[in-house]
Amino acid sequence: MKKIRISFPCGELFLEGILATPEGAGPFPAVIVCHPHPLYGGSMDNNVVYSLSETLTQASFVSFKFNFRGVGGSQGEFGQGIGEQEDVEAAISFIGTVKKVDSKRIGLAGYSAGAGFGLPVGFKDARIKALAAVSPPLAMFDFDFLKNCPKPKLFISGSRDNFTPADQFLEFCQNLPEPKECQSIEDADHFWWEYEPLLAAKVTAFFTKVL
Repeated sequence: MKKIRISFPCGELFLEGILATPEGAGPFPAVIVCHPHPLYGGSMDNNVVYSLSETLTQASFVSFKFNFRGVGGSQGEFGQGIGEQEDVEAAISFIGTVKKVDSKRIGLAGYSAGAGFGLPVGFKDARIKALAAVSPPLAMFDFDFLKNCPKPKLFISGSRDNFTPADQFLEFCQNLPEPKECQSIEDADHFWWEYEPLLAAKVTAFFTKVL
């Protein structure tokens, strides 16, 4: 595994990210991982984001995690969700330029608010072939657009999630069109402490199947 800290453009801003590539020539499928809410301490160093990125790369994916504007070494300031969607678009454009990436096999994963920022972009962008939402905060973001989403999608949440009750999560999943996978992980909460390996394995298995 090779990790490179990179800077990539988003309009007039430059954002920082970490690109992790497997050994070998490729091309490899790739997954972009979007971190939780910037105003509540979210960054690409988050435990869930770290675990997802590591596990994906170990499974022969290129993983790309980045800091939204105003976080860490990324320029700018919080963009009220609008700027963050522009950041996701920029990340998709960047990953498409990486030589080791198979541009026909790119997925997007978002954790918590990262799902709220990332999935609307991935839904519309033809370059994204599959979507994964980890602990989507259904009360904070409108995910109803996914009811018209034909792309493979994974929704996964903890049964003790602090923001989205399990029954609300499962009801939402029932109303999504195929192809879909919906999983509630027993006893995990919104932050996934000690459940990171299990979560990362399930997300990686999903992308392995659909990409």
